[in-house]
Amino acid sequence: MFVMSDEIGDDEEELNDLDDEIPSGDEDDQEMELTSDEYVERISSGSYDDYDENTGEQDSPQSPVPDDSILTFPAHSMPVFSCSLHPHNELCATGGEDDKVFVWSRNTGQILYEFTEHKDTVIDVHFNRDGTYLATADLAGDIVLHKLQKMSSEPDKDGGNLVFHKVWEYSMGDMPWMSFHPATNVLIAGSEDGEIYFWRFPAGDCKILPGPGARCDSGDISADGKKFVASYNNGTVRLWDLRECTTIMEIDENNSMVHSGGCTMVAHDKASPFFMSGDLAGKIVFSTHSGPVGAIETADVIEGMAFSPSADIRMAATGTLSGQISIWDTSKCSLRLNCEPVGKNDGITEMRWISDYTLVVATVNGNIFGYDARTGVRIFKLSGHTAAIYSFCYDHRDSILLSVSEDHSAKVFRVPCLAE
Repeated sequence: MFVMSDEIGDDEEELNDLDDEIPSGDEDDQEMELTSDEYVERISSGSYDDYDENTGEQDSPQSPVPDDSILTFPAHSMPVFSCSLHPHNELCATGGEDDKVFVWSRNTGQILYEFTEHKDTVIDVHFNRDGTYLATADLAGDIVLHKLQKMSSEPDKDGGNLVFHKVWEYSMGDMPWMSFHPATNVLIAGSEDGEIYFWRFPAGDCKILPGPGARCDSGDISADGKKFVASYNNGTVRLWDLRECTTIMEIDENNSMVHSGGCTMVAHDKASPFFMSGDLAGKIVFSTHSGPVGAIETADVIEGMAFSPSADIRMAATGTLSGQISIWDTSKCSLRLNCEPVGKNDGITEMRWISDYTLVVATVNGNIFGYDARTGVRIFKLSGHTAAIYSFCYDHRDSILLSVSEDHSAKVFRVPCLAE
């Protein structure tokens, strides 16, 4: 059931009809992820349990991990799964397994807003494109929209003069992911049944793309903003027309390039009608809006996938559970190079381009690595977390990176350099 507060339309202009064009996002926008099971069940190598069942003794303590962060936020009492940076000020939002959402200052760590009404693990928190809304969602499918309002007109980078109001909520049943559209006030969420919901605010109008009866694991907006590509855990990939709510193209069991291992993620190029999809069996499929054009078998679980925003070199990156980072020439659907390895017994949990040629990856062992994608050479390493990093985000204004982890913490890092 929708619950709509009168506050949602305050000092907002009415938006056009839901059938109007949905504009494309920024070059740096990333795909919307992923499977609900992974958020809770993925076990990092940095375990909290030191007990050795074979010997009945405590393991010897490990050497302390160097901490390169400029601030650690310790308020969460359980693993933290999602984070978001405000687009205009120094606010951070984090959500985790303790069912809590915190909004806090990345400069001081001061908590400015605490939301405790979620009744299950918070898997997604996102500020919208202009920072007027914060959306939070949990594994049970309860989505809450919070509106940010200023108490005064005085400039305040730390957000101390902001107040937060819950203005809308919706319960959709178990959900794997949720995200804002990168260029307009449209909230998108995938369901366990495969349906994909689109809500436009402040009106709250809703469109639903029907599913194939299998969980929708991820989705991404096309370069022109008019289409949406989605992956499902039965191996299906669908390209949708958002205006007509119809399927333009589908990769299913009738196509030889179907993901037999279940498709876990997709990423759409933000400069062309081209996208990639990956699965648990390690298969990567390259597709245009007309259909698949190539496939490669990597024999490893695909954990990350992202397109470079570069207009000069058409390339994309993938990362695997065993730690392999590959750069692909998307114009030829072929391998360009493999990056320097992340380390022994480490694997990729997430990846993101922070400039045309700078690829950043987070790992199971709690490390963050930056690479020059043109050469595959590692250009920086950021340490501090003691367990798997589940998500991170980046602020181009101040070269700030925010990460959240299995170790119950969120950390703020300053990125030392970019590949230019």
